[in-house]
Amino acid sequence: MESQQLARSSHPRLAEKVALVTGAASGIGEAIARRFLQEGATVYALDMRSAVTPAGVTVRECDVTQEEHVVGIVTEMARSHGRIDIAVNVAGIFQPDGGHDIETGVWDRILDVNLSGTMRVCRAVLQVMVPRRSGAIVNVSSVAAHNGPAGQASYSASKGGVVAFTRSIANRYGPEGIRANCLCPGWVRTPATEREMGVLARASGITLDEQFMSIAPSIALRRVSTPDELAKAALFLASDDASYVTGVSLMADGGLRSNASSRAT
Repeated sequence: MESQQLARSSHPRLAEKVALVTGAASGIGEAIARRFLQEGATVYALDMRSAVTPAGVTVRECDVTQEEHVVGIVTEMARSHGRIDIAVNVAGIFQPDGGHDIETGVWDRILDVNLSGTMRVCRAVLQVMVPRRSGAIVNVSSVAAHNGPAGQASYSASKGGVVAFTRSIANRYGPEGIRANCLCPGWVRTPATEREMGVLARASGITLDEQFMSIAPSIALRRVSTPDELAKAALFLASDDASYVTGVSLMADGGLRSNASSRAT
């Protein structure tokens, strides 16, 4: 597996922290793993496939639908470091559907990865965090959890469940010194979204860049975000800068959820 050198921050915000990031092979998860490493954390990057990672990141194969994978890696981290300070759940999948055309197998798979996968990781890391009365959990949901877009029934349901689950553990484990928050991205230019947008671009006979530009008028900032921008938001929620923030959904969507329909294009 190829590694890349990455400069560390001169004023690290996660110094001596041990962090776990799922879905870290590409996109938002990879950007978060890189950012956390820069900020001084010991980082475990979990995914079902290998990836190019910075030197210093520990990579582990993990399918979040498999309990033994999750528990095994959390146990390894606890034995090696005696702690897990941060857990970020990014692993997720998407497939469009409506209501009448939902396939049971697709529904079950999306919820198993997006919602139950998040639960499995949280359940495992809480076993380590609770005795130390310290920890920060960041679960990546989506603007879809709040908008419920047409054609995203299963996905929206899974991400809405992540929001509710996160609020519940925030309330339950706040007295134990553990914070839990959601990060809700809008459109982010990742390899996954490029594949989705590529299909639309080919059907419309336009370039990928033109396809991304076509959705800009619905966003207040008039552009999609980058994975690095989401990584900075995750860093805030995971760091002591957010020491009095728990149970929230941070909308990092460029204004997508505001009243886009009333804005001039």
